[in-house]
Amino acid sequence: MDFVTMMAEEKIREAIQRGELDDLPGKGKPLVMEDLSGIPEDLRAGYMILKNAGILPEELQAQKDMVTLKSLIECCHDEEQRQALKKEYNEKTLRFSLLMEKRKQTHSGPYQFYQDKMLDRFR
Repeated sequence: MDFVTMMAEEKIREAIQRGELDDLPGKGKPLVMEDLSGIPEDLRAGYMILKNAGILPEELQAQKDMVTLKSLIECCHDEEQRQALKKEYNEKTLRFSLLMEKRKQTHSGPYQFYQDKMLDRFR
């Protein structure tokens, strides 16, 4: 062990002895591990940072917006507003298609798996 690791371990032991770690949220509950197998290894840290900050990657935000717009279109009774929503939906769909074409990810296995999970979550 290097010096920094030993100092960190010592600080943690001291905090445990003083009881400073007794009332942490989630104490006694199992950890929920993220399944990141569908995300390329070099992008995982970035995705986790974005997720923890509540920010979605651009393509997922576009998908989320598309699901929301689709629901609004189905509920809308005003024909003029419905047409405006359809136009916005078509723009989002085009933007999403361009993003996926640019990234060439539309046919990869991990992308399809991740896309299905995210769409299920937003429905």
